[in-house]
Amino acid sequence: MTSPGPITIGLTGSIGMGKSTVAAMFLEAGVPVFDADAAVHALQGVGGRLVPAIEAAFPGSTRDGAVDRTLLGPMVLSDPAAVKRLEAIVHPAVGEERAAFLATHASADMVVFDVPLLFETGGESRVDSVVVVSAPADLQRARVLARPGMSIEKFEAILAMQLPNAEKVARADFVVPTGGSHEETRRAVHAIIACLAARQTPSS
Repeated sequence: MTSPGPITIGLTGSIGMGKSTVAAMFLEAGVPVFDADAAVHALQGVGGRLVPAIEAAFPGSTRDGAVDRTLLGPMVLSDPAAVKRLEAIVHPAVGEERAAFLATHASADMVVFDVPLLFETGGESRVDSVVVVSAPADLQRARVLARPGMSIEKFEAILAMQLPNAEKVARADFVVPTGGSHEETRRAVHAIIACLAARQTPSS
């Protein structure tokens, strides 16, 4: 059963799976997308309202009026207690941004919430359908290690914080494969939109 208002789609996938590409394809197709990572960047950027709280909790993690991820990362990456402290600051604020986005797009047929750690934070309970983006492990690894500043150690530490891809796929309502061409991926996105739109149409 869908909730009142737009159908809410949780879009997720492990690092390097192509989630940003898929989010752009939903947007291209006219579906509003809430980017949780972008919201976090704004909240932690210059003048962001979370900067003072994060500096207080993690002294030395900000520079020039913004959270510096290269400074904050090592403070939390392998420390579950530190991760929880950071989440307690960040998640409520992102929730407020999410609610504002939903209010703005209340008349849309459907909206996408692009959330990297959807399952890890229990976010699947707050959406109508979950879409998982998936690619072969060797392609994922190649994509991530090609990123500036990425190392095998950092990649493995990030993976350790995320549910295994196989588990995400098993728990998904829809899976978008990104190991093939962009056109194949786009067709999968459009098929999901059509399927959800059909569910929303009242039967005669």
